[in-house]
Amino acid sequence: MLEANVISEHLNWKRVIKNPSNYLKNRLKKLSRAPFFKNKNQEFSILLINDKKMKKLNNKFRKKNKITDVLSFPIKIKNKKKLYVGDIAISYEIIKKRSKKTNFLLEFDKIWIHGYLHLIGYDHKKYSDFKKMHKKEKLILKYLHQVN
Repeated sequence: MLEANVISEHLNWKRVIKNPSNYLKNRLKKLSRAPFFKNKNQEFSILLINDKKMKKLNNKFRKKNKITDVLSFPIKIKNKKKLYVGDIAISYEIIKKRSKKTNFLLEFDKIWIHGYLHLIGYDHKKYSDFKKMHKKEKLILKYLHQVN
């Protein structure tokens, strides 16, 4: 089963998602039933932050002194039961801004899925890789947002 550790460092996140840990737990529980995620025993962490903190992280780790929506830090740590695949940081303000055209939870799902795919090896440096990653993102989002 997929598992996420959620660390919320910015109060605005909890104004929009009352309990981010439970929200992610339910999303991952649903995904764990999907054919493309069966038997995946993976764990990762999500850091919910603001633009200011995101800019600092982006500058420190990527030498880019600007805000971005998501950062992924892949790492593989295997224990007996799970594979820890890394950490994701997500900026509140960018998600909030994008959600004006759709909704916050949909935009949040898009971003953490994008970050998760980076953790498990997907990339979008080449156009062909972008197409593969985008197709996988759409497949996962469609599965998550289908009405049962």
